[in-house]
Amino acid sequence: MKKVKWGVLGAASIAVRKVIPGMQKGGYCEISAIASRDKRKAEDAAGKLGIAKAYGSYEELLRDGEIEAVYNPLPNHLHVPWSAKAAEAGKHVLCEKPISLNVAEAKGLLAVRDRTGVKIGEAFMVKTHPQWLRTQEIIRSGGIGDLRAIAGVFSYFNRNPDNVRHKVEWGGGGLMDIGCYPITMSRFIFGEEPVRVVGTLERDPDFGTDRLASVILEFSSGQSIFTCGTQAAYFQRMHFLGTSGRVEIEIPWNAPNDRPCRIFVGDQMGGAPKRFRVTSFRGRFAASGTSRCRWRTRSRIWR
Repeated sequence: MKKVKWGVLGAASIAVRKVIPGMQKGGYCEISAIASRDKRKAEDAAGKLGIAKAYGSYEELLRDGEIEAVYNPLPNHLHVPWSAKAAEAGKHVLCEKPISLNVAEAKGLLAVRDRTGVKIGEAFMVKTHPQWLRTQEIIRSGGIGDLRAIAGVFSYFNRNPDNVRHKVEWGGGGLMDIGCYPITMSRFIFGEEPVRVVGTLERDPDFGTDRLASVILEFSSGQSIFTCGTQAAYFQRMHFLGTSGRVEIEIPWNAPNDRPCRIFVGDQMGGAPKRFRVTSFRGRFAASGTSRCRWRTRSRIWR
């Protein structure tokens, strides 16, 4: 099968360290070009990653007629503007999460997608990761009875003032950075949208971004609660409580790709849980955009 020719907007750390190497291991991807406003930076990344073309502007890449799809790992406030420009240029788009800063932006991007006829998706690799697909299978097959509640934590510590996560005007803050994971995967596992949401935020006095957030999402069939923090001890975990059992994902978000992931399934009486080992992708980001226009996702941006 012919490979999709991709162009990458920017030389962001996640792109050059994780996503591009992962996509290069996929059977349907060819990373043909990378662009940066600093051409030397683009050339350096292209040389290290074996990418044929390096551009000194995003516009140049979008004018490249050979590029069929674009990966957008730019800072959050540039996700919608440059994804829209890529779509207007006739390119399919895989955009880093969060795909937009608010509902209005998302609706605007949906309108661009509908007008241009391209595919636009949000790069949540967890939706295609084997441990999450196995968890979904266990729950939907009735392995823990009826799912009633989800509880999760995702936290790390970072107070670097130069980090993009601490710039309010760039869409910074913990909720946008990591809170989007439990929100997205609660919807994914319940298979529905929340009917009501309540939460509380604590903001950093210097940066103005949220550094601690706790949220309750009410679904028609149950509830999900989570806490995320950017100035707390590093930790992550997800629990799923059913009427006859439970599931726990040990490392839900930064799943290792050098060893099996572990899922624990317990019974109603709280006995010792069964342990399932799930093999990760060699590059866990490889599945985000490797299948040719058949990307598996529940994102509403997809056509």
